[in-house]
Amino acid sequence: MRELVTPEPVPAGAPQDTSGFMGHPKGLTTLFFTELWERFSYYGMRAILVLYMTAPPDKGGLGFGIPEATSLYGTYTMAVYLTNLPGGLLADKLLGARLAVLIGGIIIACGHFSMVFTSLPFFYAGLTLIAIGTGLLKPNISTMVGSLYGEDDPRRESGFSIFYFGINLGAVLAPLVCGFLGESETFKNFLASRGMDPNSSWHFGFGAAGVGMTLGLVVYLMHRRRLERVGSLVRKRKDAPDYEPSRPLTRDEWKRVAAIFVFFLFTILFWAAYEQKGASLNLFAREFVRRDVGGWEYPASWMQSLTAFFVLILAPLFAVLWIRMGKRQPSSPIKFTFGLLFIGLAYVLMVPAAMLTGYGKISPFWLVGLYFLEVVGEMCLSPVGLSTVTKLAPAKLLGIMMGVWFLAAALGNKLAGYFAGFFKTDCVKEACEGCVTKVCAGCADICVDNSGTRALLYGSIAVGLLVSAGILAILTPKIKKLMGKVH
Repeated sequence: MRELVTPEPVPAGAPQDTSGFMGHPKGLTTLFFTELWERFSYYGMRAILVLYMTAPPDKGGLGFGIPEATSLYGTYTMAVYLTNLPGGLLADKLLGARLAVLIGGIIIACGHFSMVFTSLPFFYAGLTLIAIGTGLLKPNISTMVGSLYGEDDPRRESGFSIFYFGINLGAVLAPLVCGFLGESETFKNFLASRGMDPNSSWHFGFGAAGVGMTLGLVVYLMHRRRLERVGSLVRKRKDAPDYEPSRPLTRDEWKRVAAIFVFFLFTILFWAAYEQKGASLNLFAREFVRRDVGGWEYPASWMQSLTAFFVLILAPLFAVLWIRMGKRQPSSPIKFTFGLLFIGLAYVLMVPAAMLTGYGKISPFWLVGLYFLEVVGEMCLSPVGLSTVTKLAPAKLLGIMMGVWFLAAALGNKLAGYFAGFFKTDCVKEACEGCVTKVCAGCADICVDNSGTRALLYGSIAVGLLVSAGILAILTPKIKKLMGKVH
């Protein structure tokens, strides 16, 4: 989301900094590790969030019902994206990117450490602080990466590729660490052996996320001199060469804006399905997947590392594929269609998987297959979408259009939480007479076979995605006309 704020590129003719990793500016290494640890903190906490909310109080959880927990999950992840727009604008108008990243990181760390406490107000305060801090940090650290390079610097795309690798490396490591601390019986037993409450393990997971963000801040501050030339507050003057006076959009520009809004609608559906991984699929892994290895059961949240792992593998392959295909590569609408098609097929795979849960726990390879197909779809849609918006948006509306693009992700996350609310486990609470709480001492567990309900949920998502892919394919000729010369 770096386009939301005004970059501060290296001045023309200025000597290039080649003293860093692989001939890149030294500042890239600083921003790489800062973002790695910020993503570690975000994905680490998120990996155990729904599991913590739905765990019963006698196991240290909040005892929320699934619809309540997934709705809150959707609201929180939506807020993380929504705050990117005001965060970028605040840096552009008041703070500058460098200071915004620092303040954002501090607020994020405070949010994670708030969740170390068992009090419900601290829990909600933590979610709020993380969303606000991410809005300040996330868009502006990307801006600083771009500002390390001149506009025509051939190292620019390579620098962002390295930065993107750091994001996904943090996302791979986070569920492994925070999930182990929060969920695993091994760590619970360790706490018990030290005379501590094993049910407090969730809060160690949240604390680890806070430590991750703190490490990112330490890196950022220790090497801040490498960033002295980027991230300062820049105000455009009216006599600047790139200042654009107010003028009405041309007919062709309006057509391109219309094309962006078509992509916007289909992108919402993609993220609504993709973000099930932290919601219903996380619950699915906990309840219905065999996770024992040699008598030891690994945490359900560990499976959240798979998507980032597959991104690390597939992203360079797709980059090479598009380069080799050159002008023969599919148009952006067709790539979007493939994105919806592959994620639709991923959820087709979940229909038999859900039905098999009626007979007992299933192999984890069902989810491995799902996540692989999802990431194939992601490679066709997410980076392509970002690139397409930058090409289609009129220069004067670029920041707004990027905000619209991330608004699609925000709405998709909220919709993901809503869909996940229809997920049902097989053990439910039978309310006693006069029970007014979700869980009480007078309620008894009863077991029912809800495998058909789960198959219906994932089948409905699959049908919606495949139908959307078909509609987008039909609309492709008209969309290409709206796009004009943009491929």
